[in-house]
Amino acid sequence: MKTLFINGKEYAFDKERNILEICRRENIYIPTFCYQPDLSVFGACRMCIVEIDGRGIQTSCSTPPEEGMKITTESEQIQKLRRINLELILASHPDDCLTCGKSGNCRLQEYARRFGVDEIRFNRFVKSYPEVIKQYIPNEYEEGRVQKDISGYSLVRDSAKCILCGCCVRACSETQSVGAIDFAFRGSNSFVLPAFGKGIGVGECVNCGQCAAVCPVGALLPRNDIDKALGAIYDKSKIAVVAIAPSVRVGLGDEFGDAPGEIVTGKIVSALKEVGFDYVYDICHGADFTIVEEGTEFIRRKTNGENLPQFTSCCPGWVKFIEQYYPELLNHLSSCKSPQQMFGAFAKDYLPKLLGKKREDIVIVSVMPCTAKKFEAKRPEFAKNGNPDIDIVLTTQELGIMFKEKGVDFNRLPAGEFDKPLGVQTGAAVIFGVSGGVTEAALRFAAEKLTGTKKNDLEFKQLRGEEKGIRRAKLNVGDVELKLALVSGLANAREILENVKKGKENSDLIEVMACPGGCINGGGQPYHLDTKTFVRKARAKALYKADKSLPIHNSQDNPDLQEQYK
Repeated sequence: MKTLFINGKEYAFDKERNILEICRRENIYIPTFCYQPDLSVFGACRMCIVEIDGRGIQTSCSTPPEEGMKITTESEQIQKLRRINLELILASHPDDCLTCGKSGNCRLQEYARRFGVDEIRFNRFVKSYPEVIKQYIPNEYEEGRVQKDISGYSLVRDSAKCILCGCCVRACSETQSVGAIDFAFRGSNSFVLPAFGKGIGVGECVNCGQCAAVCPVGALLPRNDIDKALGAIYDKSKIAVVAIAPSVRVGLGDEFGDAPGEIVTGKIVSALKEVGFDYVYDICHGADFTIVEEGTEFIRRKTNGENLPQFTSCCPGWVKFIEQYYPELLNHLSSCKSPQQMFGAFAKDYLPKLLGKKREDIVIVSVMPCTAKKFEAKRPEFAKNGNPDIDIVLTTQELGIMFKEKGVDFNRLPAGEFDKPLGVQTGAAVIFGVSGGVTEAALRFAAEKLTGTKKNDLEFKQLRGEEKGIRRAKLNVGDVELKLALVSGLANAREILENVKKGKENSDLIEVMACPGGCINGGGQPYHLDTKTFVRKARAKALYKADKSLPIHNSQDNPDLQEQYK
């Protein structure tokens, strides 16, 4: 173990990549825009500067620690340079903070206050696209202001607010291996753009939202559909139905000051009813459908040796990825819809009969941790005679904004209960939100079918644990040996797909989630730029806790589901 000195105090270090990681570990404050623990070091923003004896000013994110190094993180010179950096960024940044979707949660805004930047001494520089790009995006070009890219269903991109930190580029390339956006042009004409300046909705983007999840400013945001949801509530000719996904119940509390992972299911139900929704249901009901159908399909495939390995199909970002890059392997994908779309398809068929209404009179809003769900709901195959199974998708972030907009005192609300018959929660459905949860839920179903033994407390803890992009497990269910792979992050999925193509993959079932850690880390969840790993673990732990506390642990034991199958 080696040691160094920070602000006169000695600290040990071992595997840390750089000085910044040691400071983060020891809670020594250093600002940064471009550094993300899960991404490669970029060193672009120059906010994390420190002073090293004998070397002068250095960026702490790109400087590896050395034995005996003496580091100063705060001084008059460091403070002055950080302020200059901030002023330069602000000089080319729009001043529309009051109407920006990131206002109040923007790192640039936070740092300007923290470092006392109350005036900008440099001339304003309003970014506009260079002439060469006009041939590609003439409709978005306007002298003096770059226009917003609203071409996609999931994300809104505003290049005028981009500070060129590169976090989105690295997330898309390194974590997801998609590369839908990258740097273009040079100097003051530098931009982050999709290829040829196309809209983000018409390129290779898989809508996962991991770019927005690491953007420190308002350059990338989930598309806001709050007004559409409120419009459905205000329209008295419609029945407004809402259903929440498993990960929302352990994410929304962050928006109201709760510790990460706090389970706020009951408060969400009460708040949704206070806002004006007619019925509040649980997407877990759709997840239970998914397990029964996907589990049955897996048993058949395993028994017949048919199209193995079977890939899960719950994640729309992953589904678009395999469609886009590996269409020849689509026969390995489960034929089942995602829980959101299973819920929507069933509810749009079932509720009109139950309520004596037409399908068109019922508006279904789903609340998801995922931006890709917005895209999924718009897929034409998920509609009947032009009427979609899911009408509107809100992210967890949007739900928090809507509650605040409507004056809901969230923290003082009593715990409400979901409406029946689409509100029964099972533990198997709740753990869908964490990587490995879908597989565990499927095994609880498969174990009963393969062994003929019914157990309500069955758990497969071998599938839980470390946050690795690819985890493998081998276990026996009765006389059947199952080989399983759990994958999160599309770069890891690409590795698995290449092995399948080459005939080197011997897994029977492969669960794939586009977002690292699963839906708990979806692009629509509340932001946690510096503590993402801790937050992911807290949310995962909470979902397993919720599973443990529920009376029903297996999807096939959902009583309403059994009645609906009959």
